Amino acid sequence: MASAAIFSSLRRRRSPSLEAFLAPVDLSGVALVQTLASISTEVVSCFSGVRFTFQRKNARSLIRKIEIFVVLFEFLADSNWGSRIKKRTSSSVFSESTALLCLKELYLLLYRSKILIDYCAQSSKLWLLLQNPSISGYFHDLNQEISTLLDVFPVNDLCLSQDITEQIELLQRQSRKSKLYIDNNDESLRETFYSFLDAFESGEIPSPVDLRSFFVEKLKIKDSESCRNEIEFLEEQIVNHDGDLEPTGSVINGFVAITRYCRFLLFGFEEDGLEWWIENPKKPRKGFVAQEIGDTFITVPKDFVCPISLDLMTDPVIISTGQTYDRSSIARWIEEGHCTCPKTGQMLMDSRIVPNRALKNLIVQWCTASGISYESEFTDSPNECFASALPTKAAVEANKATVSILIKYLADGSEAAQTVAAREIRLLAKTGKENRAFIAEAGAIPHLCRLLKSENAIAQENSVTAMLNLSIYEKNKSRIMDEGDCLESIVSVLVSGLTVEAQENAAATLFSLSAVHEYKKRIAIVDQCVEALASLLQNGTPRGKRDAVTALYNLSTHPDNCSRMIEGGGVSSLVGALKNEGVAEEAAGALALLVRQSLGAEAIGKEDSAVTGLMGMMRCGTPRGKENAVAALLELCRSGGAAVAEKVLRAPAIAGLLQTLLFTGTKRARRKAASLARVFQRRENAAMRSGGYGFVGNSNGNRDGSFTTDVSVPISISISVPVL
Repeated sequence: MASAAIFSSLRRRRSPSLEAFLAPVDLSGVALVQTLASISTEVVSCFSGVRFTFQRKNARSLIRKIEIFVVLFEFLADSNWGSRIKKRTSSSVFSESTALLCLKELYLLLYRSKILIDYCAQSSKLWLLLQNPSISGYFHDLNQEISTLLDVFPVNDLCLSQDITEQIELLQRQSRKSKLYIDNNDESLRETFYSFLDAFESGEIPSPVDLRSFFVEKLKIKDSESCRNEIEFLEEQIVNHDGDLEPTGSVINGFVAITRYCRFLLFGFEEDGLEWWIENPKKPRKGFVAQEIGDTFITVPKDFVCPISLDLMTDPVIISTGQTYDRSSIARWIEEGHCTCPKTGQMLMDSRIVPNRALKNLIVQWCTASGISYESEFTDSPNECFASALPTKAAVEANKATVSILIKYLADGSEAAQTVAAREIRLLAKTGKENRAFIAEAGAIPHLCRLLKSENAIAQENSVTAMLNLSIYEKNKSRIMDEGDCLESIVSVLVSGLTVEAQENAAATLFSLSAVHEYKKRIAIVDQCVEALASLLQNGTPRGKRDAVTALYNLSTHPDNCSRMIEGGGVSSLVGALKNEGVAEEAAGALALLVRQSLGAEAIGKEDSAVTGLMGMMRCGTPRGKENAVAALLELCRSGGAAVAEKVLRAPAIAGLLQTLLFTGTKRARRKAASLARVFQRRENAAMRSGGYGFVGNSNGNRDGSFTTDVSVPISISISVPVL
């Protein structure tokens, strides 16, 4: 734990936890000396032969100092110093001995020295280069602490031999004279790295000769794998970035982009694409796609994500239907001429938007608790939410240069190269709308579309996931839909994709594309599309079911899709999904849309478990789920025919559920519940006038008017409340 804490502090300039600096209070005398000898010997033996890329002089100097301490500790251990001290100070508390306190402090210094030297030996070369002044400062701080410790160290009380005493005194004098040392050659390399950043910032691409000289000849980064490791380390620094750390996250992002460009410029596609073949492609796995999407560093709560952009909302606003969207996304939606709510399909009463300050405050609190800057750009969908640095011009230009190389390999490369290229485009498309825009503009979509038909499982998975990421950008939706048989290919992956992840990502892509109203009908009429979504909703993984139900929900908002939803089994799968807590809310919402049409109401009414499923949602669902469920039941009574209405009105416990919802539901839920209560009253009054059975809250045929006695008063009172 201590090692991890100090390592993190060195990397992030954050104070380590207290336990990282606790002296070994349980050690005393001989045991403490032996521990010190062991640590110092380990440092010397492990790092004396290491060839440091950076901080060579500082590291060597610190190791030489530790070598002197090794001699000191071995002498103390051999002379049984701890026992002698203990005998001389038996009348006092042993821990108060000056020598002992100094040795315990020295333990901490050695421990920190070990971590720092190991960090310099193991870390990314590029990161060490960028942090060169700071790390030099760490070495200087340790030298200063060693000097201070030696000033109070009781050398004369330890009965040391003359040669050891002279070595300690020499070390003391050298430590006093030590100054901050920053290697000029290292600084020159750091300035060169920054010059590449400046070149991209000004729109110029550095010479390949200069890039090769820097990366290969000077930094000794000689293959694609080493380059990829450097990129991953830098990306980790962006994730763990603190506000006071230099360089900023945006600048690091630029260096990542430059390094990625050099990886493909200098080394091409050395990696073997076959390393991503899957032994059992139909078995869900924690592969590189699933891990990124399902287990990323930060998962944004669903309610904080804009349904249009799939990004974290930075300025949430409410529209006339009561739904919340990010201001920029809904404003663009309205400006494009849409007059319906993107999520519910309801007509907008007006174009006014109202700030949702309560939700914004919750988002700010969550960002603060998660250590995220609220102004940062969130570029992933709800299942792959990752806080990335705002892109600089240098990063954008370097990524453009990288994409041009990747597309060449997508067009003409080997199967392995195409697999790697698709994977890199998928990763680039995760990191912001700028990347998504220029990737599509560079012509990636036709090549990705062709790879959708690949027999290489991972090539197919990479391409469909890249398509998903690209589709998040609004303008790319039309590019995908207008590209030949691209839509049909995506549906084909959904139907018979080579991996579970590919099928799930195909469903998510259809959900993204169906955010545009005019595409919903085109998607639904593609052969096997609705059938495959229905199958995924019934038999998929939890994530697959979420992707499927959201896609079916979007398709349900188009009135012309009702018959396709029925024929393709969409209605049956949505009714079945009411039992699944993870997707029940969206399923109820889709049914509430479909039931508005007589054809949909009739089909839903024929489902045996539809009414009981919607009632279950009213009982145990989320507030929005209850709202959708009561709306669906109301429409069933209105449009589903007498038999379906009778089935709803005679359902056990419906009266009690309605009473509860009338008082505790959302505004819309109360309004729908009140309307359904009116249907009950009219039906009951008509039955009583004709001498028939009135509606009762049970199925025993009771005629004593118990329903009227128990329920009519609260219903009549609560009906008036939501109407006002």
